[in-house]
Amino acid sequence: MLMGPRWKGKGSEVKALANPISKSISDLQSSLTKSNSRGILSGCSVLLASNPEQTDLLSQTCFGQPIITANKDKQWFQLTFEEAFYLCFHLKCIKIAGGDDVIKTDNELWEFMTSRRVSFPDFFKAYSHLRVKNWVVRSGCQYGVDFVAYRHHPSLVHSEYGVLVFSQGNGNDRLRVWSDYQCVLRLCGSVAKTLLILRVNKKDENVIASSPSCLDGYSMEEHTVTRWSPERCREDEAVGTK
Repeated sequence: MLMGPRWKGKGSEVKALANPISKSISDLQSSLTKSNSRGILSGCSVLLASNPEQTDLLSQTCFGQPIITANKDKQWFQLTFEEAFYLCFHLKCIKIAGGDDVIKTDNELWEFMTSRRVSFPDFFKAYSHLRVKNWVVRSGCQYGVDFVAYRHHPSLVHSEYGVLVFSQGNGNDRLRVWSDYQCVLRLCGSVAKTLLILRVNKKDENVIASSPSCLDGYSMEEHTVTRWSPERCREDEAVGTK
């Protein structure tokens, strides 16, 4: 049996149902589009300035990490490549400029991010796969996984899944032997998470990750892995009773 949502405190589930993530993302998309928001490439992340309304919406939807500055009128958020490209390419609510302050096209942005991280296409496909289903997705580095997935905002519920991303020919050496599975499963189990394997497959061997159009040539497989427990296989009725 997979773990269900573990809400934080009384009333958390009611709050989540009253304010679904899908609505908050829709409000964020509208606000960023109206203000013609622009992100700035900075190393392996993207910096995005926000007004008070957008700051609240970015926090509600868990996009980026706020950066503390002396300017109280303008808040900055540091977005990962996956978060920034999702807002730019999928939601089409921000534009992203390079160091020369020139707006990059989707293809140019894709090429830049892929040059910085070879695994970006696979990770973005996995990230967007979860986001489209209205899961809140955050980094899972502190748990030894790629992402963690929440049913709603982390202030209301604990994350349910520890996510590992795999793909064909990505040189990923994780989980090659059974002992690797045991280590990851024990870690996920100790923090009450289910291990979710997202495998990114190419529909055609000729698919090349040279532009965002390659995303249509990928398919996704979802596999959950849990530790076996003898109690789950016992009969409901006590042995020897009539």
